[in-house]
Amino acid sequence: MGPRILPFVVAVSLSVIVLFTPASGVPTAPPGTDKVVHFVLFALLMGTGRYARLPSGPLAVGLSGYAAVSEVLQWLITALHRGGDVLDALVDVAGVAFGYLVTRRLAVSGGSRPR
Repeated sequence: MGPRILPFVVAVSLSVIVLFTPASGVPTAPPGTDKVVHFVLFALLMGTGRYARLPSGPLAVGLSGYAAVSEVLQWLITALHRGGDVLDALVDVAGVAFGYLVTRRLAVSGGSRPR
């Protein structure tokens, strides 16, 4: 495992903390803040995954699946006292797409193209 994978591993670890912290540990915030957090988190996952040179297609599919599964688990794991939200999953996928577009733009303008 090369050093380029480390930011992705950190982002995945952060996502597990953010997505699976029980409701009692989630700070109160203005309405809609959770959607921003979801969007940024999944953009970060995609961006760091591309930085690690993971193949974009499988990465996008895997992160989209993670988005769906994380919402189902939030709903099923009653100890979390959180509910799954279809809109959160959609915002997650939008974050994946945004992360892809930003890293693609950076790669093209920088002269190299990650897959």
